Amino acid sequence: MAANFWASSHYKQLMEQEEVDVVHSPDKEKGLTLDEFKLIKMHMANYIAKLAQSVKVRQRVVATAVTYMRRVYTRKSMSEYDPRLVAPTCLYLASKAEESTVQARLLVFYIKKQYNDEKYRYEIKDILEMEMKILEALNYYLVVYHPYRPLSQLLQDAGMTEMTQLSWGLVNDTYKMDLILIYSPYMIALACIYIATVLKEKDTTAWFEELRVDMNVVKNISMEILDFYDSQKILNEERISAAINKLALKP
Repeated sequence: MAANFWASSHYKQLMEQEEVDVVHSPDKEKGLTLDEFKLIKMHMANYIAKLAQSVKVRQRVVATAVTYMRRVYTRKSMSEYDPRLVAPTCLYLASKAEESTVQARLLVFYIKKQYNDEKYRYEIKDILEMEMKILEALNYYLVVYHPYRPLSQLLQDAGMTEMTQLSWGLVNDTYKMDLILIYSPYMIALACIYIATVLKEKDTTAWFEELRVDMNVVKNISMEILDFYDSQKILNEERISAAINKLALKP
């Protein structure tokens, strides 16, 4: 494991927004749009979180699993890697990487319990086979740095621990977007603190100036988060099903 973020594989793999917002050719040929691509990823992030609640793993495992899922789709198409199998497999892999191992059979049990739709139902062997494909797609780089630790440290440094709950909730919501693939975790943490302080009408101008960070980047991330809240479309099952059906996955 890298001693710090700047020496890590995570840092070396950060991408530009344009590189992340790419619908791969096999998906594009089936008519999948960029909006639908993002919609499926958001749905799968919610699916991972819901499944994680059932198997009782901590938020960090969820965050790592969602990061894996989002990374996979910067390299692989959804036609080739069925999101309905990739999502639980990423949770399975993340649980091992974060030392909170969940048995594959337990995941299979809760998937069947949560979904009546046969298209979501996979067996243990499917998860184990997909795990190897995901490991390869990730180039076996499994260490993920998250905004949670810098968030706690920064709030303590600023003497604003009362902002923890609000800021933490904002960080959780950033995993519904691709921010973790694009920005350093501490910058995401700062953006969430910035939003929280604006919402609570707390003047932190002097503190941010002392940090000597690029406030343009902090504000850009903040705007992305706020724009997401403003434009977030209702995740109705019809839109999600229509998008996934375009992929012509398993019957």
